[in-house]
Amino acid sequence: MAKQSIVGERSLAFGKRIAKCYRHLYDKKHEVVMSNQLLRSGTSIGANIREGLYAQSRKDFISKLNIALKEAGETDYWLDLIHSAEYFTDEEFASLKADNDELLRLLTSIIKTTKRNEDK
Repeated sequence: MAKQSIVGERSLAFGKRIAKCYRHLYDKKHEVVMSNQLLRSGTSIGANIREGLYAQSRKDFISKLNIALKEAGETDYWLDLIHSAEYFTDEEFASLKADNDELLRLLTSIIKTTKRNEDK
């Protein structure tokens, strides 16, 4: 059983949504390239967070969460692009964007707090 954390739980739920979104974009809209990119970056967030929970050191933890943060940033780009290409409704986009924004905020806060505590 994996260690539990709020950011871990949220990223797993977001990853599930991204996987369903990928299936919809691929099967129903026949969009291949952007849907693959969204799937890769959107599910990588949680994978890196999970890896960070089992980090060997605080420095390793920060490194894994920074990777997750970068993946969330990339996911933000793909969400914007897919929406602007009119593959998402405004409602679908707003919901996914809000979840990704929450992950960006959580990760930024955790990284800053961990770095601040590292200096003590």
